[in-house]
Amino acid sequence: MNASAQTARRPAVELRVFTEDTLDTGFIVNELLDGAGAITLRGLFTPAEIAEARAIVMRESDADERGGKVTHFQGDAERAGRLNLQRRVWNLLAKGEVFSRMAAHPVIMQVMRAFIGSEFIMGSIAANRILPGGPGQEPHIDYPYWDFHSPQTHPARIHSRFPLNAQATIMLDPFTEETGATAYVPGSQRDLHYPQDDDRFFERCERMLGQPGDTVIFFGAVWHCAMPNRSTVDRSAIITQYLPKFVKPMEDLPASLPAAFVRDASPDIRQLLGLNYPYPEVLDAARGGNVEGRDVMKAR
Repeated sequence: MNASAQTARRPAVELRVFTEDTLDTGFIVNELLDGAGAITLRGLFTPAEIAEARAIVMRESDADERGGKVTHFQGDAERAGRLNLQRRVWNLLAKGEVFSRMAAHPVIMQVMRAFIGSEFIMGSIAANRILPGGPGQEPHIDYPYWDFHSPQTHPARIHSRFPLNAQATIMLDPFTEETGATAYVPGSQRDLHYPQDDDRFFERCERMLGQPGDTVIFFGAVWHCAMPNRSTVDRSAIITQYLPKFVKPMEDLPASLPAAFVRDASPDIRQLLGLNYPYPEVLDAARGGNVEGRDVMKAR
């Protein structure tokens, strides 16, 4: 069964909602690892910030009316000649200061530090716009797990008991069943496994529903996909990928940005760009002396 065969229904599982005042990072970490695999953060962004971000996304994606940017998990759409109905906008940090504020929002940073370590980095920040009539995606799991349909390319005994990914979806439009709100199977992150046809994804899935400004945080090992937009309005969102400091990022963010942006970046943005973690490094040319170990860390 494909996405177009999914019948509309109300979700049996509603995501737990937190605000800045009710944030509970311990509960969130447990929910991402052992519970549904996703939660909602509400009230982080003003209507003005959402409107500003959406206007930039619309402008940039309108300029790509052929849908020529790289995208993922869209094999059916490509075969049907409908890639232009789901458009990506990459390199958002270079397209507006509002995206730096979104990526490094203090509440999101707090959650990510608890989930994937205090020195986590950002692997990607992009927008995904699904136009009316836009098709859904193949059910999948996210980078660095996203090619786990070929498990032999990954280490022996790799598992999801400690996370190598976290995702933040900031909604710019209403996420409803009609507009194609992200579908996911609660709890599927507990056993690292790329969803197969016999997993009955579309029979078991729930939806990540919400309104503009809501932010869904989820563990990318959860089976999920964008669903078809059967409405008459757009469904767009900012999708940010966060990774532990030692995972190779999906996007080469520093190379994509103006030198002045990198030079003047705030401490949080520098961390997200991976500039605080020196590796890989040309160690043959590095400054001499002992630069790693407990003694060095105590002196920092």
